[in-house]
Amino acid sequence: MSQEQPPSALSHVRADGSAHMVDVSAKAETSREATAEATLHTTAEVLALVSAAGMPKGDALAVARIAGIMGAKKTSELIPLCHPLPISKVVIDFELDPAGSVRILATVKTRGVTGVEMEALTAVSTAALALYDMIKAVDKHASIDGMRVLAKSGGKSGSWNIAPQLHENPPRRTPRMSACEPLPGPRKAAILISSTRAALGIYEDASAPVISDWLQEHNFDVMPAVIVPDGPSVGAALQGLLLAGTRVIITSGGTGLNPDDTTPEETETLLNRTIPGIMEALRATGRANTPLAALSRGHAGVAGETFIVNLPGSPSGVMDGLTVLSPLIEHICDQIEGRHGH
Repeated sequence: MSQEQPPSALSHVRADGSAHMVDVSAKAETSREATAEATLHTTAEVLALVSAAGMPKGDALAVARIAGIMGAKKTSELIPLCHPLPISKVVIDFELDPAGSVRILATVKTRGVTGVEMEALTAVSTAALALYDMIKAVDKHASIDGMRVLAKSGGKSGSWNIAPQLHENPPRRTPRMSACEPLPGPRKAAILISSTRAALGIYEDASAPVISDWLQEHNFDVMPAVIVPDGPSVGAALQGLLLAGTRVIITSGGTGLNPDDTTPEETETLLNRTIPGIMEALRATGRANTPLAALSRGHAGVAGETFIVNLPGSPSGVMDGLTVLSPLIEHICDQIEGRHGH
């Protein structure tokens, strides 16, 4: 007796309720494509590290991209009733929202007798899981949602989509304000601690709380401090914090003469304009307390529309630096924003 199901039934379930693989041998071979999406939610601080390849396990996005491609190729091994397909192309894209989310897009192409929607879904879910694995050490509350097929083409049912403009998300621009306009809200500030020992948990950094209190006193919205090892990790973290929409970044540590004290060098490559007078004032203030302040290196300047300044690693050195910055910081931000009133 035939076990064929009526047209309105699920294609993978026969009339007696048992599952089976659909016979697609009579279907026409056509070019087929599908795009799926998922979103990973984390924090702005973690996203800054992700975008700068500063995660403890390495470049999170690169790992997630490879995982997504592998997932697409393994779909028929993971989903029991999927047909093995000769996949011709897999593209994994990421759209980062500085507020703390990553939109993951997977597009899969083939030429065959059945569609690649499941391959696209498997690719995007595998990429999302791999990204979660990369960040879970620093964000145990990260979550994944919104997995769905966005578009498909090819085959008897033709083409359809639920998001005609998948990639048309123009960057938001902050309009210049006149000197008399009120600020739309608190400016965002970030703290970056360069300390291998603090990053490894050998000791607890004491400078970040001092900087955070000072920033809050000056009406900044302060992100949680980012602590990275000395060296190249500083540059990666700085780039991530710039992408997070910060107006001010204050670093502490890595300004001495040890081989891995490279915070000034990592900072200098990002600056469009330097403000040497600030560093001169910092060293002059520090020398009043200790002659060793003359050995402290660092830069102050503007990267895009963000003010960055390097302070020493010690709490006392940080306090000296903040004393210099107190009468300047609001004017610096006003000028960067075009609110100088000239």
